[in-house]
Amino acid sequence: MIDQLFEFVQNHPLLVGAFLLVLLAWILYEVRNSGAHGVTTSEATQLVNREDAVVVDIRESKDFKAGHIAGARNIPQSSIDDRMGELDKHKSKPVIVVCKHGQSSGAVQGKLAKAGFERALKLKGGMTQWQSDGLPLVKK
Repeated sequence: MIDQLFEFVQNHPLLVGAFLLVLLAWILYEVRNSGAHGVTTSEATQLVNREDAVVVDIRESKDFKAGHIAGARNIPQSSIDDRMGELDKHKSKPVIVVCKHGQSSGAVQGKLAKAGFERALKLKGGMTQWQSDGLPLVKK
């Protein structure tokens, strides 16, 4: 098996080189953006309790009703552009964007930052991390 791998690398150096470059670029991108404007669940809890942070849950309403962070506002990602005005009065407060796994919240966080929100943040790991940390959920 290892012999076949070495033979493949020798026979296809450009393909292997291109793969390694793409892999390296992806790793650098992930490392650079993993901590960018993101907060952990404990940091989010502190922001809500100490600075009256606003939590914006961008999941669909059925997921939101199944369980969400107390006091969170549900604005699905598909309608964030139309409903961003609902958050205008909170531009100076921390705004924490929450999704299911913490992957799609970065795009919404970027939109909020461009719209003038001073402290737009995303929850690292999303609701999956919130639940695995054993933090409370509100169900409607």
